[in-house]
Amino acid sequence: MRRSRMGLSQKIVLISLITSLLVGGTVLRTPSETSEPDASPADKALEDLSRVEYPSLKSIRWHPHFIQPDESLETLFGRDWVWVARFNRIDRRHVYPGMTIKVPDSMNDIRGYTPLPRLYEPALRKEKYILVDLTEQWLGAYEHGKLVFSVPAATGRAEAPTPTGLFRISARDQNHTSSLYKTQNEEEQYPMDNAMRFYIDENSVGYWIHARDLPGRPASHGCIGLYDEAMQKRVFGYPDKPVLLDSEKVYDWAVGEADYEDDSGNQEELEDAPEVEVRGELPRYLPQSPFRR
Repeated sequence: MRRSRMGLSQKIVLISLITSLLVGGTVLRTPSETSEPDASPADKALEDLSRVEYPSLKSIRWHPHFIQPDESLETLFGRDWVWVARFNRIDRRHVYPGMTIKVPDSMNDIRGYTPLPRLYEPALRKEKYILVDLTEQWLGAYEHGKLVFSVPAATGRAEAPTPTGLFRISARDQNHTSSLYKTQNEEEQYPMDNAMRFYIDENSVGYWIHARDLPGRPASHGCIGLYDEAMQKRVFGYPDKPVLLDSEKVYDWAVGEADYEDDSGNQEELEDAPEVEVRGELPRYLPQSPFRR
């Protein structure tokens, strides 16, 4: 009987150990959508961008690349680093050793890449129209239905979603800052340069299109973030030479001084500004890299 009881105890311990390993492994392989957009080398699975599924990539051949020490987008791809950054919906500040990015088999496949339609029928009668696709994490600027340019975006994560539907820009603020959130070091309110408000919820919380970090996945508290390396250099000291300035481009096109009065740089209410359509659902996270065997 004593031998039987000891065997049962050993089985229980063994089962508990296996269960713990399986659960632990599952947690490590599942990205957290609640994490802040700053790179987290301690959780490499979180930054495996090969697991973020965008429908438009089905027509493009690509492979994952694990970032090694001393590697950067510039050292890996030269002048083409901009296209790779846009392809991954990520900025240079969030590329670090230990993470995985998507790399096209042929760089020609992603030069000028956009997942949005070149002609969008709902915008045909609109002088200017903004389309935001949550599934693709991308924003398009349309004039009379024709796509004039498009840029990557970082929208709200699952527990802080970006509202969907048809809205209109109602305010602009070049130097807006968040009243709710601070930078990672808690030293100042989070900057929201080139901000355009498109929605106010029942709690009087405003939702804006604005400059922010782009980590390659949904990451905001509900706003729509666009590249702005000038803001990143001012706040975080990196990159040294800003290149990606999408928030400034969209702001000038949508609510700039060419169509409105002189911009004071402070919050100003607007009338007859472009409509904003937000559609789709968040991109799917694959349980593991599609290239893992």
